[in-house]
Amino acid sequence: MTKTRRESPHDLIVSPFLDEHLVLRPGSSRGVRISAHHYLELRQLATARVPLPSWLRNVARRGWDLELADRPTDEALLIRGTSPYGHGRASYEVNNGCNWACTHCVYGAKRHEGLAWEPRKRLLHILRDAGVLWLELGGGECTIDRHFPETYAVAYDLGMMVEILTNGSTLSRPHILDLLTTRRPYRVTLSVYGSTEATFDGFTGRRGAYRKFVRGLDAAREAGLPLSLSVVVTRENAHEAPAMRELAARYASRVREYSHMSPSFTGDAEPLAQQAPEYLHNRTPFTGCDAGHTSLNVNPFGLASVCKISRDHPIPLLQEGVAGLSRLGDIADRALQRHSGCGGCSLQQTCTTCMPLVTLYRKAGSSLDRYCQHA
Repeated sequence: MTKTRRESPHDLIVSPFLDEHLVLRPGSSRGVRISAHHYLELRQLATARVPLPSWLRNVARRGWDLELADRPTDEALLIRGTSPYGHGRASYEVNNGCNWACTHCVYGAKRHEGLAWEPRKRLLHILRDAGVLWLELGGGECTIDRHFPETYAVAYDLGMMVEILTNGSTLSRPHILDLLTTRRPYRVTLSVYGSTEATFDGFTGRRGAYRKFVRGLDAAREAGLPLSLSVVVTRENAHEAPAMRELAARYASRVREYSHMSPSFTGDAEPLAQQAPEYLHNRTPFTGCDAGHTSLNVNPFGLASVCKISRDHPIPLLQEGVAGLSRLGDIADRALQRHSGCGGCSLQQTCTTCMPLVTLYRKAGSSLDRYCQHA
């Protein structure tokens, strides 16, 4: 039987994405490419109370088992305009504050600070105007931020596909569940820090953290939220790595494992002490990325940077607006250039570490074996 949902402000998002045009279903990671001709056709119908084109009704039926035969175009679709900036993805650190105290955390001092609501709302509109279609909300722990519900709702209503990075501690709260089931994210990502209460609570420095984590996982699964789990292995929990993987597999089909500890984003070395030596292994060569050109990171104060690692020369979006992002590509190109001892290295083709991350390791006084083949 086909499904029709009415809680959300829109059933489908039609949007440019880089050099393509997509039809997306909020709450689903699946998308359908359409031609520029079909995109323009839907834009022309955007404000008309007319039936949806038959080809789009077929797309919705085949792609998401969604019946839209009775839905006028202006109610069923959110049609996004084009952007000259082409930043299709962004991560937004809503607030660096957190209710846990994990010693491996790359955010260093977890201060509860960020933008007030009105400038934050303006920031979300700037990201939309920059072309951001896929938005990651994180922190810190974003769901404990006092403006998280409004932030999430506005991002969703602007036609962004939202992912939440969360420790899961609030997912069982009724107001959070109501928010995420009426405006469904395309992904909710949680980290697994242990398979037992003793290890998990010790890792996070908070008694009761494991119970909140499992309670949040159970609530999210029962609500049918799309879960992704990250198994984080450090010297404190490496003895439970197999059990952590099993726990993750019970809840999610998408499971990632992270075992390489890096310095904090300010170059503090404390997280490096959590490295489990037996999990320090070779990674795939770094062959470049498009950060700063098609994606960006925004810190809690609205400063845009190339990515979470490369934060030099940030752009104050609230002062400069979306036009400030025209400089970000050049900043990214300079950041990725090899310099100092890396400039003439004969092993560059097989290097696994980008230059901004190398810079952080050096700032933290890390040993070469953490990031360099010459070790």
